[in-house]
Amino acid sequence: MDLLNQVKFLIRKEIMLEWRSKYALNGILLYVVSTVFVCYLAFREITSPPTWNALFWIIMLFASVNAITKSFIQESRGRQLYYYTITSAQAIIISKIIYNIFLMLLLSAIALGFYTLVFKNLLGDPLFYFFAVLLGSVSFASVFTMISGIASKANNAGGLMAILSFPVIIPLLVVLIKLSKNAMDGLDRSVSYDEIGVLIAINIIVITTSLLLFPYLWKD
Repeated sequence: MDLLNQVKFLIRKEIMLEWRSKYALNGILLYVVSTVFVCYLAFREITSPPTWNALFWIIMLFASVNAITKSFIQESRGRQLYYYTITSAQAIIISKIIYNIFLMLLLSAIALGFYTLVFKNLLGDPLFYFFAVLLGSVSFASVFTMISGIASKANNAGGLMAILSFPVIIPLLVVLIKLSKNAMDGLDRSVSYDEIGVLIAINIIVITTSLLLFPYLWKD
């Protein structure tokens, strides 16, 4: 089985497992909806664009952690051994990243729709803000998938993931907030080219690093 077929097989497996249980998607959607509702009860109305923007990204950050943490941690030793015998390590990490990207894109679209429904829409350029959210979803998925793969080899995987993700996700979050703030203010899109370039570069570096390092982790 070549790499492409292995990736397709593993993505299909992820979708089938999720469709059978619907645990992760339903749980994360419930988390997002309840968090937004609690914020609404606390604030009632947000009139400051920076506060509106920062609160949304805080919600998305913790939602993505909850959604992607399970990527490798939920896999039993027996299942990992089975995958080790029929697929390559590159196929596993690529399939996990692609699946988590689709999961985060769906989650982000629903979260943004519900968030703008509950709180007053303060977006100066809604289409560009949506693009920033999609780019942020891809970034969260690639970073947290890589870190989840590393942390899964430790006994305290949840704690290790939090420690490892902190120095990576904070700069990413700063760039995302700046990019989305430009969209909220309705600035010319050319102003945000630097932030877009940084985010694309981070994604390329993270995915390339995952492909290079994960095979060594997978052998342990």
